[in-house]
Formats: sequence, C-alpha cells, structure tokens
Amino acid sequence: MQHVERELINPVLLCDAKGQLNPEAIGFAKQPFIQSNLTKNFMRKKKWNYWCIFGEDILFSATISHLDYAAVCFVYLLNYETQRFFEKQIVIPTGRGVRMPENVLDDVVLNHHQMKIQLLYAEHETKLSVYIPDFDGENLHAELDIYHPPGDESLNVVIPKNRNVFQFTAKHHILPTTGFVKLGEKEYDFNSDYSFAVLDYGRGIWPRKSQWNWAMASQRLGHRRIGLNFGGQWTDGTGMTENAVFIDGKMIKIHEDVLFSYNLNDCKHPWTIRTRFSDHVHLTFTPFFTRTAKTNIQFLRSEVHQLVGYFDGYIHLPNHPPLYIRQMLGCSEEHIAKW
Repeated sequence: MQHVERELINPVLLCDAKGQLNPEAIGFAKQPFIQSNLTKNFMRKKKWNYWCIFGEDILFSATISHLDYAAVCFVYLLNYETQRFFEKQIVIPTGRGVRMPENVLDDVVLNHHQMKIQLLYAEHETKLSVYIPDFDGENLHAELDIYHPPGDESLNVVIPKNRNVFQFTAKHHILPTTGFVKLGEKEYDFNSDYSFAVLDYGRGIWPRKSQWNWAMASQRLGHRRIGLNFGGQWTDGTGMTENAVFIDGKMIKIHEDVLFSYNLNDCKHPWTIRTRFSDHVHLTFTPFFTRTAKTNIQFLRSEVHQLVGYFDGYIHLPNHPPLYIRQMLGCSEEHIAKW
C-alpha cells in the first residue's frame, strides 16, 4: 500500500505561532524551501547538520547538533582498506555559542578549542572546514568543497506524529566533492568524479524516547550518479516516508514504508530492506565495518550502530526501468535515543 503524500511546491513555515506543526507544511518537496522556525517546546527541540563524504580511500563525517540543553558535535574517519577508525566527540553544556539556522543551506560554525567546524554555503557550493588539534594523537585538517549542481533535487519531508511531535528532514545526495583530509602527515584527496557527499539536516520536536533506522548511499554506478535513502520505525504510521532514489540529480519518491531486518548481535550478518507490501524495493546490505557511538550525559542517552558496507539488489520505480544495485558502498544504522 502506497501513501498519498502531498508534494509541496511553495515556501512554507514548519511551525505556527504556538510552536506547533503547521498543517500546511506536511508533505514533501524537491527543493529545500521549508523553513524550520522551531520555537517554544524547551528540551524537546532537536537540530542537526550531519555531513558524510564517501571518498575513494576514506569515509569522512562531521556533525553539529543542538539538543536544546547541550550541543553534541563529532567528527569521524574510516580508512576502508586498513579499517583504521577514530571518532572525536565534544559536548557543550547549554549549547553555548552554537546557533542552528532555520534554512537547510544556511551557514553553521562551531568554534571550540577542541574542534572547529565551518559549514559555509555560497554559489552552489558548501565549504566544509574542520580542524582538530588532537584526533587520535594527530592533527586533523579538512578542506572540502561540496558542489550542489544547479537543478539537482533533494528530499525534504515533514514527518507528522501529531501537532506537538514532528520532524523536518532534508536529505541531499550525490553531491560531488573535491578537496583533502589531512591526518598527521597522511593526506587523502577527494576527486569529484568519485567522491560524493550526503547531507542529513534535521529539525524537529521529538518525544523523550525515539528509535529509527536510516540507510543511505551516494555513488557513481557506471555513468550515473545514484543515491539511495530509506528510513524506518520513526516514520511508521505517519502516512509519510523518507524513502527515495536519486538518479543524476532527480529525486524519485517512494510512497511506501520499508522494513529493515538485521541482527546487531552478528554485525557481519547481512541486513535486508524491503517495501512492506510490494517487491518494489529488494535490497541486501552486507556490512564490513561497525561504528558504535554511545553518549551518556545528564539528559541524553544515545546509542548508534552504524554499519558501513555494500548494497545489492533492485528497485522498481514508476515510469523507469528497474534500477539494479551491485556492490554500492553505503551505510545503514539503528539509532536509539532517550533525550
């Protein structure tokens, strides 16, 4: 069964004057013109800008998030071949000095003595700069130019639990990336033909306890830029999905829930992602690396199991030939939060 999801074609505010969900914002858009004007709801507002860049040699990720009572910011790096992995996280009580914008591509800056992150957007390009003086005992310096091709579409969707619990997410995929990440004396270069960035922008009013799945990939398959985005659990029962495929910059919405099947006790065991009622999405995800991130501070307990691996399978899309996926590098995760 497919959901009847409304497509938004004009700018709209996420919230009304009371800080509740604006009914006119429920739906999805192909451009990021939903303005996340979150107000009131102290302790319940959650905001983040998560970037993940798939390079030829490494996966690199940087996040700035604000949970209303603290900012939690982290950077991690995975070398595919050696599987050297390190993650640096800082927690800033009250989120002092961290301001999260209302629009998807607005600038965000973190300036902390342990970690500096800049996300600056201008003229179809995000400049991602990271400097960490002690990253696994070495200096880390990243300068990445992430290109937003004019005309590319993104997935921008409002998930309505009710008027007081809701989430706006923007997923921007297959963004060509150039630049470098330097760790100590080792420098990793990024080539825009084979290096692609993914943005996960989130703004919402969340319940105290939450759980969700997210799977994503952005790679070049043959001569095409292909992106995958699937979400589960959090969206169930809302009439909206976070499911879409991106082909050379065009976003094709999937109006059906997907089911994730996996065993975290055996992290090398393949995951499956299937549409609930049809065979339109039939993917197997085979992990080769597990990232487990736990946060436990006064008001926040969070546990993320993010697997890096390869997708195989097929996706049937309306008015398109079947999309066959072979050994497509990406990630799939389970996230449990009490926040």
